[in-house]
Amino acid sequence: MHWFYLFIAGLFEISWAVGLKFSQGFSQIIPSVLTVIFMIASFYFLALALKNLPLGTAYAIWTGIGTIGTVIFGILLFKEPVTAMRLVCIMLIVCGITGLKLLTN
Repeated sequence: MHWFYLFIAGLFEISWAVGLKFSQGFSQIIPSVLTVIFMIASFYFLALALKNLPLGTAYAIWTGIGTIGTVIFGILLFKEPVTAMRLVCIMLIVCGITGLKLLTN
C-alpha cells in the first residue's frame, strides 16, 4: 500500500506543479486554490508512504514522478520543446526510479 501512496503523491505533485503555471504567480484565484489543495494532498500521501519506505528512495521517486509528469504536461499543454536530449534525460530518470524501486523491499 505504501507504494500506492507514493504513486498518488507523485500524481498530486504533477498536479500542483502544473497548477502553478496556470495560477500565473498565484494571481488567478481558482488555479491558486487548487494548487494549494494539490500541494497538501501530495505531502499527505508522501507522509503516508514514508511510514514504510526509506526517505531517500521515496523522495527520489516522488520527485521523479513529478519531473516526468511535468515534462510531459509541459510538452502537451504548453508546447515546450521535444528534443532528443530531453527524452534521453527523462529516460535516465525513469531508469533511476525503476532501479530504486527494484532495490527497495
